Formats: sequence, C-alpha cells, structure tokens
Amino acid sequence: MTIRFPFETLPAEGEATEIAEGVLWIRLPLPMRLNHVNVYALDDGDGWCIIDSGFHSTRSIEVWEALLAGPLKGKPVKRVLATHHHPDHIGMAGWFQKHYGAELLTTRTAWLFSRMLTLDVQDGLVDETIAFYRSAGMTERVLEGRIKERPFNFSDVVHPMPLGFKRIKEGDVLEIGGRRWDVLIGNGHAPEHATLWSKDDDLVLAGDQIIPGISSNLGVYATEPEADPVKDWLVSCERFRSIAHEKHFVLPGHKLPFTGLPDRMRQLVDNHHSALQRLLDHLDQPLSAGDCFLPLFKRKISDGEYGLALVESVGHLNHLHQQGDVTRQRGDNGVWLYQRC
Repeated sequence: MTIRFPFETLPAEGEATEIAEGVLWIRLPLPMRLNHVNVYALDDGDGWCIIDSGFHSTRSIEVWEALLAGPLKGKPVKRVLATHHHPDHIGMAGWFQKHYGAELLTTRTAWLFSRMLTLDVQDGLVDETIAFYRSAGMTERVLEGRIKERPFNFSDVVHPMPLGFKRIKEGDVLEIGGRRWDVLIGNGHAPEHATLWSKDDDLVLAGDQIIPGISSNLGVYATEPEADPVKDWLVSCERFRSIAHEKHFVLPGHKLPFTGLPDRMRQLVDNHHSALQRLLDHLDQPLSAGDCFLPLFKRKISDGEYGLALVESVGHLNHLHQQGDVTRQRGDNGVWLYQRC
C-alpha cells in the first residue's frame, strides 16, 4: 500500500478540521520556509488537550484566541502536551500555563532543555559557537555575518516556562480525548521525543519523529559537538518500522496526516542509508562538513537553509566517523577534515 493523504484540504488560519472523532487538526503559521506547524486539539469532555502549540508570537496569540472562541467552542485548554522541545512545538505552552492554568505534559529532557534555553539569552555568538562553526567549515562570509548579528534566542519565540510540569516517559499509558495512548520515545531529531500510539484505534501522534515528504533535521550543535543523532534516528526508525501497519493514521508535526506508515518508515531508513553512502563516496579527499552539502541534499543550499544544512552535515559525518568509515583530522583554522578510510 502506498502513502495516502485522506485530508488534502488544509485548515485555514484560525479554523480546524476534525480528522477523527474528537480530534481537531490545526495549522499554525511559522515565519520560515517550512511555514506551518501542525497541532492537534483532543476533546477531553470538559476541556481540551492540545498536542504542541506553535511559536509564541503576537500572531500566534491572535490565532489561538480565534480558535478558542471558534472551533474550540469556548471550552478551556486544560492540558498541553509537547512532543519535544523545539520552539515551534513548545513555544506557546507557557502561555497556556500562565493565562489558562493548563497543565504541561512532556518528557523530562524536553522540559529541561526548554527551561534552560528560555533563560539562556545571548546578545552575540559565544566563543564556543564560533569555534564550532569554524570547525564545521562554515564560510567566513556566513560566519562574519552571524558574528555581526544578534543571534536567534529560544526566548524570542518561546513564552517563559513556569516551574512545574508532568513528566511523560517510555511505557506510560495516557488517557486523552477518550482514548488510551502508549507513549513511545524516539530520538535523533530531538532528545527524548514523545510519540503517542492509540490503543483504541489506529491514530499516531508523531510530532516531528515521523513526517511525510521530508526528513526531520538531524543536527549537531556546539552544546554536544560529538553527538551522533543519525544513529539515534535510525535506531528509532527501525523500532517504529517494526510496529507500523497499514491501518495507522499518522498525525505529523508538519505536512499532511497520512496512512501507509510501513512504506514511510522504509523510506526514512533507506533515504538516510543512501545519503550516508553518497557522502562516503564523496570523501575521496579531505573535506569539511561545509563541503558536503551536494551529496547529502542533492541540491544547492541557499543562505536561508545554510545553518540547518551545516549542522545536519556534521551529524552525518559524526556518524560515519564514529562507525569507523572515515578518518578525521584538524586542518587550517581548526576545521575538521574528513576522508574515507
């Protein structure tokens, strides 16, 4: 069975589409190339549980207020579940906690990262980040531009995180929206990323762990420069592949809800193995992460995509290095150079 999209008409801004009994699909705007994030509202009877929440911004507040007065029928949001710590998924969680008294459910790692990053406000790039970018082979033009600009801060688009949350973890069973959900944890795109699998029907709340059409970014950053998110991702994909069946209806964090999960899991695994092989074939001479965009992405990378492409390139090179497939040595100006063994 191929991948299918039962709902191809997108919910308009401030509106919602019921895609299963008691489950509303909502799309919130993002100011970037990937211009939306999917969130879901599950009817809890006397209130709603929101799965992910979008960026915190004036526009997002306006959209949520329209949703609360319209499709959500004036019922309170009592719970917010964040699948992972990325700002387009947890950005409005603190707003719901502060203004509506909602309870936040998420993994411990997601909450700790979010709480830490909202408090870590920088007016300029720190030395460790500059050194990391140089080690990855970021061009001087791009690096000089970033040094001159105020860097993106998590708190720019994430509401302050109040103290207190309810931890969810692997093996938990949650009761949300009249269904029981198994919590299964994935990794790679974000540490301790929660996915929810309904025990009562075939719904899967996948966040960014399983997306149709695009692969989630697997980036490495100055906070953990030796990380191997590709290994974590492939392990998670193989695990979910082993339990996927055709009846699963996947509600992802981006793009369209879909069926055909076994095919999608196969694609995700095969695509990354193919990318790793192309990268390995490319490394017949010492090259930096910044020299490896074409074999990985098979297209030219624009300035707007450069940062995400660079950190993902580092992620794939770290994987090959830690697998013993490439060697690594310091070149000029501290740049890591990789070459096939």
